[in-house]
Amino acid sequence: MEHVQYPVGRFQPKPDYTPDEIVGLLQFLKNAPPRYEELITNLAETNLNKTYRPGAWTVRQLVHHVADIHLTNFLRLKKALTEENYEITIIRMDDWAALPDSTQEPIGSSLLIFKGVNERYVALFKTLDEQTLSKTYYHATRQLHLSLKQMLYMATWHVAHHLGHIRIALGREPEKFNLKS
Repeated sequence: MEHVQYPVGRFQPKPDYTPDEIVGLLQFLKNAPPRYEELITNLAETNLNKTYRPGAWTVRQLVHHVADIHLTNFLRLKKALTEENYEITIIRMDDWAALPDSTQEPIGSSLLIFKGVNERYVALFKTLDEQTLSKTYYHATRQLHLSLKQMLYMATWHVAHHLGHIRIALGREPEKFNLKS
């Protein structure tokens, strides 16, 4: 069950990331929207309602969730860059996923949100120097102080994690989480 719940492995940030690893994370994110789009465009309703395991979110909910959290992560990045000792705003993901927009609405708008926010997120990260990337913020849910490098890893892991869930729900093998992708 571990490989289904965590198709790309559990979230395990390293203490630091090399410049090459940062480039790999940014490249993965840059390529993520087309990977999602290829996988989910023109899915039938029956496929949008599939889950990757019993009791899990549907493909539709996962797509909306990825857009929601990617937007949230972009806003968290901007706040971490502009506010000292920033502590993230906690969201109740299960409650968000149960809202009608997540359970009933078409996924097209969330794909657009994901694509647009991702483009800005990657562009902003590319402008950050080593000193800025070492800034930290507090993640209350995980009870961790994370650097912006670790934030980038977490956002990338999150996108890969749910891409894996969608692939499983659609009867496909999840891809390996590879920083060179």
